[in-house]
Amino acid sequence: MTTLRSALEQYVSMRQGLGYKYQQQARRLANFVSFMEERKAVTITTKLAVAWATLPPDRHASWVLRLTDVRGFARHVANIDPGTEVPRAGILPPLKRAKPYVYSDAEIEALLKAARALPPANGLRRWTYHYLFGLIAVTGIRLSEAIGLERADVDLKEGLLTVRESKFGKSRLVPLHPTTRAALRSYAKRRDAHLGSCCGTHFFVAERGGRLRHQYVHRVFLCLSREIGLRRPGDHSGPRIHDFRHRFAVRTLLGWYREETDVEQQLPALSTYLGHTCVRDTYWYLSACPELMEGAARRLDRRWEVKP
Repeated sequence: MTTLRSALEQYVSMRQGLGYKYQQQARRLANFVSFMEERKAVTITTKLAVAWATLPPDRHASWVLRLTDVRGFARHVANIDPGTEVPRAGILPPLKRAKPYVYSDAEIEALLKAARALPPANGLRRWTYHYLFGLIAVTGIRLSEAIGLERADVDLKEGLLTVRESKFGKSRLVPLHPTTRAALRSYAKRRDAHLGSCCGTHFFVAERGGRLRHQYVHRVFLCLSREIGLRRPGDHSGPRIHDFRHRFAVRTLLGWYREETDVEQQLPALSTYLGHTCVRDTYWYLSACPELMEGAARRLDRRWEVKP
């Protein structure tokens, strides 16, 4: 008899063999199998799947994602155990995508200025966060992509970033504006002067040359956000690092509308630049930003305007 644990190993191996990274899903499903084992349950049921998916009770944002993981696994297990129940879609309320926050130029300037004031005064830390947040703001790359950049991925001579194996396993080239190249060159000089031979392989590094960690970057961002008034003390929501990416996309689209560019023709290029797997993900910005919706509506009105 195949146990859920061995079935999970087969399932994860199959998914990864098809080219999916499937690392976070594998960890969540291992937790689900442990949940089943603690209850001495050998067959997946909808009731048990929902009970696990809705843990912890105050993390509503992850419920649908967790149940989606179990649904895929249950379909696989159903081929081995006919008694397996596959939780149907729609049992839990759908996850509402966060409305993007579009930073103003003044807010970004204030954040970068606050980053430069981080202690220690003679350290590298303040420059690392200043240039890291600045790069994300002007290029729209993901945080994971920025802190994952290795020194060889940043070609300051040609003005190109090589983003490798990003969110969906895709790699791409991101061109840099001359002012961004100059800023990154300045950071590299400071980094190398500060660390010497102790510098690791990553472009952005921590105070002693190690790789930056997501949790520490988010912690610094939260402190800076409160310092400049983007968030109030105790707020559990507000502008995020990922909103730099939203700002980049929205500002690009707004610029195209104002320049009377054929937005529909250019969207695939923006989608590729951002590393989206589908243009549909880029279209989302049109509905998420009222100003963009107004621009699209005005253009549609002109297109269908009846001329005498």
